[in-house]
Amino acid sequence: MRLFWSIVGVQVRKRMAYRTDFWINSIVAFAAELGVAYFIVAAMFSGGDRVGEFSRHGMLLYYISVILIGKVVRSTDMEHVIAGDIYDGSLSRYLVYPTSFFFMKYATQIGSLVPSLVQIFLFGAWVPFVLGVPEGLQITPWTVAMCAVALFLGNALHFLVTYPIELVSFWADNCWSLMVLHRIVAGLLGGVLLPLTLFPAWSQKVLAILPFKYMFSFPVDALLGRVTPAAFFQGVGVAIGWCAIMACISAMVWRRGTLQYTGVGM
Repeated sequence: MRLFWSIVGVQVRKRMAYRTDFWINSIVAFAAELGVAYFIVAAMFSGGDRVGEFSRHGMLLYYISVILIGKVVRSTDMEHVIAGDIYDGSLSRYLVYPTSFFFMKYATQIGSLVPSLVQIFLFGAWVPFVLGVPEGLQITPWTVAMCAVALFLGNALHFLVTYPIELVSFWADNCWSLMVLHRIVAGLLGGVLLPLTLFPAWSQKVLAILPFKYMFSFPVDALLGRVTPAAFFQGVGVAIGWCAIMACISAMVWRRGTLQYTGVGM
């Protein structure tokens, strides 16, 4: 654990090396995403006051929450990094380190997202006071605690799903198209593009089995008090199950991939 937190600390300092650039990019990106969410909601509610179980303010609060939570779950600075290490031969130096490649990359991801946690607090703390909490939703210390647990599992699950996809670079020049496909599918079936409760009733059981819900929609619903304690623990169990499945798949892909890794690079 001392090594883990040492790697996390190095990555945090690396992310914050250019503080002005970091905050300008963060503020501009959040403002742009907030503007897009506002106009999407305005278009959705142009013909009425409610869409499904959401009011206008409730839908806007949902989109703001999923934008902020998505930053932590995805930790976008780490996307394509693993594939890049394989492609240019940088993986070779990790193979002689006295710890696993997976361990170091996950620690690096945690360090990369720590500043995002600060952003969530600063950008998200004012939202309930400005928009208010719509009727039927509630944000309490208990819902925040549930969201924190779901957020940790969502981040781990997202990493474990993308890890074997990037390991495809052992056999292909790059896996960019696969990562784009994953981002689209996860955004659609995970509740980023549209709340999952607006999907047809017959699809709800399927969405509850797939892993994508537990990356985005589940933490948001937990935060907004839309998950009962029983449903929360059930969701945590499903998320942990998917983490175990993806960890096994990642281990198998890693073993097969390293057998043919040459370390030549570009």
